[in-house]
Formats: sequence, structure tokens, C-alpha cells
Amino acid sequence: MEELLAPIAGFFQSLGLPEPIVHWGHPTMMGIVVFVMGSYAGVKGWQGRLATDEEDGNKKRAAHAQVVPWMFLFIVLGYTGGVLSLVMQEQPIFESPHFWSGTAVIGLLATNAVLSLSNFWGETSFRSAHAYIGSSALVLLVVHTLLGLKLGLSF
Repeated sequence: MEELLAPIAGFFQSLGLPEPIVHWGHPTMMGIVVFVMGSYAGVKGWQGRLATDEEDGNKKRAAHAQVVPWMFLFIVLGYTGGVLSLVMQEQPIFESPHFWSGTAVIGLLATNAVLSLSNFWGETSFRSAHAYIGSSALVLLVVHTLLGLKLGLSF
């Protein structure tokens, strides 16, 4: 995989980015996505789910639905940037628990996207699964962050 990504990483290296940007740019930007967008999305989703007032619940679910696609896009882009950062720093990709936890998060979020886009196939059980899968993804993102911090400090 590193060999396939080396030309792209080489392009970014040719830009002369400062080492701290290459090393800490991904975690800084992803920290914003995870902790700002992720917490907002999770809170709004659960507020919408638990709301007793239908109008208030609809507003909270709409707020959740507005931010989640952007969060997913930024996480996928950040995943790509993180992998390229590892290649640029000549670090192995597949040996990192941080890589595998990120891959699992994208899988969970993609599963949730399918559930949401299908309108939960009209089933309350799929809507419930969506809530718990999303919450699991957010918890895994916290673990992912800790693994990334450990990784970043190791080289």
C-alpha cells in the first residue's frame, strides 16, 4: 500500500510543508471534527430520539442530519490524510492500531449512513440500531484519538 501512495505523498512532500504540520496537522484537524462535530451530532441525535415534544424532536433530528454527512466526509478525508501523513513520515500503515480503529469507525459510520438513507426500512429496530452504532462509533473515535496520540508521540 505504501508503494501505491508514495507518489501522492511525494507530491505533498514537494510542497515543503513544515514537519510539525505533517506530523500534527492530521490530529489537530481531526480533533476538531471528532470533538466538535461528533459531540454535536451525538447530542442532537439523542436529543431528537428522546424528545417528548414532536416538533422539538424533529428540530433536533434535523440538526443531527445536517451535520452528520459533513462529519462523515471530513472523517473520510481525514483518514486519507492520516494515511498519507504516515507514508510521508515513512511509517508503516497496517501495523498501527490507530489505522485499524479508524477503519472500523468508517465502517460503523458507513453502516449508519446506509441505515439512514434507507429510512431505516421503516423499522424502529433499525432506527435504534442506528443510535447505538453511532454512539459506538463516537466512543471508538475517543479510543482512536488516544491511539493516535500514542502513535504521534512514538516517532
